[in-house]
Amino acid sequence: MNIFDKGFAPAEASLRYLDGDYVVLKPGSFVRCATTGKPIPLDELFYWSVDRQEPYVDAVAANTALERFGRGH
Repeated sequence: MNIFDKGFAPAEASLRYLDGDYVVLKPGSFVRCATTGKPIPLDELFYWSVDRQEPYVDAVAANTALERFGRGH
């Protein structure tokens, strides 16, 4: 199934974030940025925190989280 199939509805995925990779726990087409709440298509997901297990839409959002919470937790 792809986005052009009739009846396709985007679903939010659940991921386990690893160093340089992630594991899909629940299939879906996107995750939601922990800082902005914006949806991030999985093929555009490049920023996340392994320690906090959360994704970010871009480097600015990742840096905002880093400034807010520090490097760990």
